[in-house]
Amino acid sequence: MKYDDASWHSEGDFPGDLRAEAGATHIGMFFAWLMLNGMGESAMNGGLDAEIQLLADRTWTPGQFLLEYADGKLVDDLLNEEANAFTLDYYDADDGEFLEDYESILADDLPSLYHVEDTWVNFDLLAAALQKRLMEWRSKRG
Repeated sequence: MKYDDASWHSEGDFPGDLRAEAGATHIGMFFAWLMLNGMGESAMNGGLDAEIQLLADRTWTPGQFLLEYADGKLVDDLLNEEANAFTLDYYDADDGEFLEDYESILADDLPSLYHVEDTWVNFDLLAAALQKRLMEWRSKRG
């Protein structure tokens, strides 16, 4: 299952003043956070891939990681079972709260969510909210 794809965002009414890679930032922030919290499929199979280590070392930004490691796509086969269940609930474009959280934390004073810079400073601002949402989600599941 494909939850999101950077290419979906860089078409249509995408801001003309931005490079297409800006369509990967919001997805990359979420995906990187999952991976850094041990929720990737590879983490279940014996440790971190070299690419995930580049993320952990902050050599790659979250958006860059998504583009390089996952070809710009957030897909179920890169996530473990818990991450997939959480993503279905929280990341869902229609009913989820991810974009709402992302915009209120990082894009409130920007022209669009695509104008959020793909930086570790922004990732760190968002990570606390993601952790809180995961804890709330886990507590509801029992």
